[in-house]
Amino acid sequence: MAARQAVAWCNRGGPISAEPRINDRIRVPEVRLVGPSGEQVGIVPLAKALELAQEYDLDLVEVAANARPPVCKLMDYGKFKYESAMKAREARKNQAHTVIKEMKLRPKIDPHDYDTKKGHVVRFLKQGDKVKITIMFRGREQSRPELGYRLLQRLAEDVQELGFVESNPKQDGRNMIMVLGPHKKKTEAMAEAREAQAARKAERQQGTSPAEEPAEA
Repeated sequence: MAARQAVAWCNRGGPISAEPRINDRIRVPEVRLVGPSGEQVGIVPLAKALELAQEYDLDLVEVAANARPPVCKLMDYGKFKYESAMKAREARKNQAHTVIKEMKLRPKIDPHDYDTKKGHVVRFLKQGDKVKITIMFRGREQSRPELGYRLLQRLAEDVQELGFVESNPKQDGRNMIMVLGPHKKKTEAMAEAREAQAARKAERQQGTSPAEEPAEA
């Protein structure tokens, strides 16, 4: 009942709240009542519903204000708000956001640098992120856009098992840009990373566990 008193006090004379009406804030002659375990009690006078809430030491919460009559449920509103907040927090924690990484290359990049850059692109795609590839032209290189185009095509072919060309190569001033998208969704990549981390942890624990001593004869 403390939750009922606290909410009633906070809303006394305050701004309009987006939260549901509870207890004494409900202003209708009768409600369709739902019990604490979800059982249908039926249509009862508001006074009777409030009386039942006091008997159960729960709150009367309006869960469907537009119904006729409004639907109200008996619940611990403070506990309900806490659990809802925790669920929302967990959902935000597990929410996957696709990130756009960027990798810059020169049209005449040497083989070693190319392999290094490609390795980064592979890692980004495995993580479920998009990759923006930028070819930077300087001086006379600007008159040879085909060099950049061929380099982008080569890179796309080298990582085709992990990603696809989401945005075809296009000239943008002195640069040529292509965007690669991952075949794997971010959520899948995160799940696989957690599984791999758990497997490595298990291997380390097995490796540090004491060896069994031979039984004495």
